[in-house]
Amino acid sequence: MIGKRVSTSFALALALSACGGRVVPVAADHRPVRRPDVRPVPNRPLPPRPSLTGAGQSIASGRAYDGRILPATPLLGAPVVPNVGATTAATAGVVPGPSIDTLPITEAQAEAARQAFLTSCPGLMRRTDASGLTRGPDWQAACDAARAAPRGGARDFFLTNFETVQVGDGRAFATGYYEPEIAASRDRRPGYDVPIYARPDDLVDVDLGQFSADLKGKKIRGRVDGKSLVPYYDRAAIVGGAIDRRAPVLAWGADEAAVFFLQVQGSGRLRLPDGAIMRVGYDDQNGRDYTGIGALMKARGLIGPGQTSMQGIVAWLRANPEQGRAIMNENKSFVFFREITTPPLGAMGYVVNGGVSAAVDTKFVPLGAPVFLSMDRQDATGLWVAQDTGGAIKGANRFDTFWGAGPLAEATAGGMAARGTAFLLLPVGTLARMQAGAPAQP
Repeated sequence: MIGKRVSTSFALALALSACGGRVVPVAADHRPVRRPDVRPVPNRPLPPRPSLTGAGQSIASGRAYDGRILPATPLLGAPVVPNVGATTAATAGVVPGPSIDTLPITEAQAEAARQAFLTSCPGLMRRTDASGLTRGPDWQAACDAARAAPRGGARDFFLTNFETVQVGDGRAFATGYYEPEIAASRDRRPGYDVPIYARPDDLVDVDLGQFSADLKGKKIRGRVDGKSLVPYYDRAAIVGGAIDRRAPVLAWGADEAAVFFLQVQGSGRLRLPDGAIMRVGYDDQNGRDYTGIGALMKARGLIGPGQTSMQGIVAWLRANPEQGRAIMNENKSFVFFREITTPPLGAMGYVVNGGVSAAVDTKFVPLGAPVFLSMDRQDATGLWVAQDTGGAIKGANRFDTFWGAGPLAEATAGGMAARGTAFLLLPVGTLARMQAGAPAQP
């Protein structure tokens, strides 16, 4: 899914994965002791601002990336004892982060984040914040200011309207995803025999909150078998033909591993035999848990240190088709697609943009909020906007950064495994309200 992507985690996430509010006190004179060793991207002339209506539009990221791994020194987070059992940002605890004016944010990058934030504002103010940190009205002033910010004033907009907080210990891990392009055909033909399914007609979504207030926000998927709701077919059963009469086939892929990773990404471009492009996006998922196959392969000694990128995993799967198929089936999650005519959409229903948008766990980051990642890689360091989700993106300070489409995006996302510190940007006054014990605004 890009959209409600259920298995967005990529690169080394595949290879290596996977009670009441409280505010943890921090010393009043705490300041991070290291600044990132990041060379800011030189400011370039900004293009005319487009109208931010509808699903959104392509945004220039203001970020330099070309697939190379250039090291950086991340900021240190505030020393706190993490709450291991925390289920939300509010229960994990938040402490003050660094002043925004100390962060290496260029005007170009701030402008990209401003546009993405403004695009997200309608959803941000409408949604229930599962993190426990904010309510919709908390964002009104910042959204108004984003709309009114003068040209060249994006960095000042963030300085004026936001404060940074650290969730838990702030220790962040970021992977990457992108919009892949794979060979496919609308019709089954020699060389194209891997089905790319639309949503099956017997897949049932159940909102458990309708049955019990204690289960509010929890959902399951399954199918009706007689008079019982049972789990939906897993990947092995689907690959074996269990839904052949239940789900339309949108297209036929030429490569099994490529279709598998199309599901991991959640959307992509299908290059048809005549050269035309068909775009598909996430529609639904079978309700089964996601398993990163790279972790299985590494644990079994099937891939070595130099093969743990997405490219290395795909090469092994293609070289070992029978064993590879069995390993792919150990990931019981299966994604269903729909044909789309727009660039990929995130979980908020807005266009996601390379170098700007990121997937998060909404229990720890309000969907639509800006976040500053101070990482051990220069390309991952900087402002991002939480506009997507992913089944493998779970827990505090876990991010999946989106890099767009094309060879550079593939190279960057395929090797992304950055570690550092995350600082969430919240409307000014949020932390003081939490420290005073007041609830988020109704």
